[in-house]
Amino acid sequence: MAERTGKQDFEEKVLKSDLPVLVDFYSDSCIACKRLSPALSRAEAALEGQFRFYKVNTNFEEELTETYEIQSKPTLIVYCSGREAGRKTGVQKPDELIRWLEAFSESDNS
Repeated sequence: MAERTGKQDFEEKVLKSDLPVLVDFYSDSCIACKRLSPALSRAEAALEGQFRFYKVNTNFEEELTETYEIQSKPTLIVYCSGREAGRKTGVQKPDELIRWLEAFSESDNS
């Protein structure tokens, strides 16, 4: 399961990561966020060692939510070498999410 991160360690865990990182900006009260959870779990298992996975609770991390202009939940952002490389919002199908993430992993290795 993805580890929670926040303002205090976001730079170290996400922006300075040697691997691509997927950050799930979510809320505990968000139904779509709960529906996305199984797809995230499958992606995390499928891409172990190729990606890092973190969660940011938008209810408690207002500064990160504003900094990264999170307008809806869930919002998934991929960071590669400290920069935003891709973004998706809403519920994703597991296989489509994995394919989307694999493209970042492959482009990072070339």
